[in-house]
Amino acid sequence: MLPMSSTTGAGQSAGPGPVPFKDIVVDDDAAAGGGVQVQQPVAEEYHDIIATLPCRPSMHEYQGTWILDDWLPGRMAFRRRFEARAGDVVLASLPKCGTTWLKALAFATAARDRYDPSSSGGGDRQHPLRRLNPHECVPFVEVVYNAGEEAKLDAAPSPRIISTHAPYSLLPASITQSSTCKIIYISREPKDMLISLWHFINKRCKPNIIPFSDIWNSIYNDAYPESPIREHILGYWNMSKIQSDRVLFLKYEDVLRDPIKNVEKIAEFIGQPFSDAEKEAGIIESIVKLCSLENLKALATNSTGNYQRLMKEVPSESFFRKGVVGDWANYVTPDMAERMDKFLAEKFHGSGFSFTECL
Repeated sequence: MLPMSSTTGAGQSAGPGPVPFKDIVVDDDAAAGGGVQVQQPVAEEYHDIIATLPCRPSMHEYQGTWILDDWLPGRMAFRRRFEARAGDVVLASLPKCGTTWLKALAFATAARDRYDPSSSGGGDRQHPLRRLNPHECVPFVEVVYNAGEEAKLDAAPSPRIISTHAPYSLLPASITQSSTCKIIYISREPKDMLISLWHFINKRCKPNIIPFSDIWNSIYNDAYPESPIREHILGYWNMSKIQSDRVLFLKYEDVLRDPIKNVEKIAEFIGQPFSDAEKEAGIIESIVKLCSLENLKALATNSTGNYQRLMKEVPSESFFRKGVVGDWANYVTPDMAERMDKFLAEKFHGSGFSFTECL
């Protein structure tokens, strides 16, 4: 039997935890009877505003950030409409920085009183991460708003876990001005990030392969999604130094090096520290094993089929590739890597932030 986690502090007991977003069912008639306002589709609502923004192929610049066209209406709705609740957990990152893995780790940690991570049973005892992709458990809020599923956000039990690629400057005021919302940000060494994005995009775009140079050079010309990356990373980095109780900054390489330590850090940060009984029962190790890339890749839900709501249609397997550090060395020359490192060093000079190159 799963040992219960300790209290969250301040006299509050840890609740049963979040449920997978996909499993939330909203009765349309009940929602209407409860006064839930039917919103205009966000693509229509913000069309005229978006038409006035600076643009380049597939992207528009909104409030200083270059955002993919598919994501922009949902981003604008998220910023203007979202109302945070006490205890909400927001997972943030640039694309291809370990977002899927962080979703799995955070969900399994926060929901461990509801779903036993050590259970391998089926039926009602089956852990959601064994039947659902992590993105179906923890939604991108931009996708939620694009799909018109705000009612599901409202119906989700607390604490809610949501995800975004938005920079700190574009988060809703209800999050940034809250003393009870928690933000977990994960960064990744950019050379590996670029390689991962190239593979991910080409999984979607076959047979029209995107040239590698287009992706590699996107860092230099602020064409990487959510650019400029310096402002994106430092927005969260600086806030983690100013308000460490509200913003936790993780590096992908550090989590990969010591996942147990970082899962403990996540649990402590969200107010659900592991009890001694849980530690003795190996619950942390069970979470790490359940969420390992090897395990997630092997599950049928992550190896077959497509997602039709996430960024149009995305092959499930595209969210799980190698997950290793230093894979960039198999794709670029030493001169290319040196130029990139020099460029990034100049960009982040004096910020106090540096990337982790290796394990």
